[in-house]
Amino acid sequence: MSALPRYFVSEAEYLELERESDIKHEYFQGEMLAMAGASFDHAVIVGNIITALNIQLRERPCLVFPSELRLKISPLGFYAYPDIIVVCGQPEYTEDKPPSLLNPTLIIEILSVSTEQYDRGKKFQRYWALESLQEYVLVAQDAPSIERFLRQANGDWLYTAAVGLGATLELASIQCSLALQDVYTKIDFTPPSEP
Repeated sequence: MSALPRYFVSEAEYLELERESDIKHEYFQGEMLAMAGASFDHAVIVGNIITALNIQLRERPCLVFPSELRLKISPLGFYAYPDIIVVCGQPEYTEDKPPSLLNPTLIIEILSVSTEQYDRGKKFQRYWALESLQEYVLVAQDAPSIERFLRQANGDWLYTAAVGLGATLELASIQCSLALQDVYTKIDFTPPSEP
């Protein structure tokens, strides 16, 4: 996460402030944390993934949402804006204005230097409380690499990785696949040349 200012408020105050704010904030245990803006590569990768999933899910009862949709993890009182959310079946929302989603099937986060540790650690642990969540995916920006955590019947998470532009990652929770060549279309991994 970024080192932007933090504020301590009640959940009701957070929701009221969020309605008026031009900046999105996560919320946990009284703390609001401003979300930093996305890089060019981050935005391209998100667009590529949303396109790929929407094409595959077009005839199925699943919806793909970008980071504008707020998620609430009710047991924890945690609010977040995942990079991509997929819901299969009927979406469930809070009664807040605007509402927060309660039942994601799949969450995808695009890693960056400033968010990677948080996305792999505390954020993922908070997502565990979502009974509906079946799959958690981490997408690198600096190399063609995608990691997947698939919830097992006993509650454990099965780890799988797909590496290289020729690889494909199967998303069992939504019966889709992500070809890394498609995910990283228009991303240049060539290191900058020395002057």
